[in-house]
Amino acid sequence: MQNWIIVLLRTFLLSILTLVVIRIIGKGSLSKTTPFKFVSYIVIAIIASLISLGLIENLVFGFISLAVWVVFSLALDYLSIKSKWFHNFVNGRETILIKDGKVMEENLMDVRFTGEELLRDLRSKNIFNLTDVEFAVMESTGEINALLKSEKKSITPHDLQKKVAPLSESQTVILDGNILDEPLSNKGLNQGWLKIQLSNLGVSLDNVFIGQVDSSGDLFIDLFDDSILLPQPKVKEMLYANISKVQADCLAFLLETNDLKAKEMYSDNAIKLKKMMDDLEPYLLR
Repeated sequence: MQNWIIVLLRTFLLSILTLVVIRIIGKGSLSKTTPFKFVSYIVIAIIASLISLGLIENLVFGFISLAVWVVFSLALDYLSIKSKWFHNFVNGRETILIKDGKVMEENLMDVRFTGEELLRDLRSKNIFNLTDVEFAVMESTGEINALLKSEKKSITPHDLQKKVAPLSESQTVILDGNILDEPLSNKGLNQGWLKIQLSNLGVSLDNVFIGQVDSSGDLFIDLFDDSILLPQPKVKEMLYANISKVQADCLAFLLETNDLKAKEMYSDNAIKLKKMMDDLEPYLLR
């Protein structure tokens, strides 16, 4: 058999083997992996390349070397899970860089980090003023996480003591003009519902690039033809507006009638509708 065919077959088989090995070792992003695991990936790739090119003449020795690195990496991961001390020994520990708003210069020196690099990483997290940071730590992966001072944090609905509707993952139900049945069923919907929604919008299926159903059941679509403007769904807003109108009508009838029983009825219904509006507001108005 010709040499180039042998190299081709070895490369193909080892590519599949390397992919399997990497999936076994872990799914983490290389940008967030620990230094040792990053080195393990490189060594495994080098060994696989040497075997595929035939630079390691004895295939048995080559595969033994590859197996040792894989087993060694898996063993370290297992021991790291079982022992906090071993985890810190292999992967390192997090390092505090800013504490109580003050930069820890000695810790910066320990991790070989300059002030410019610290500011750059903070800017990558949309933090442009060092004075806004209360606490910052470098993880064992080299990533920096920062906690803003209380007065610099964004206000959340919890801070305002307001209820908000729980959110679930949006499901892509149309892709490249094709209906995806599994995401539809995950939302408890079917093709009939989807076709009715498209018909109401006056859109043909083959003109839809992406269609998604959000946690509220609203359908949002993006068309291949960007010149077509689509109305945004306003079902929830219209429902809230109708309830609000009924509540306002009850208050108006309350003021217009002189019948005491009617006044009591309108007053009770207005109060119930107001409570309903308060309960539904997080779900209908977001």
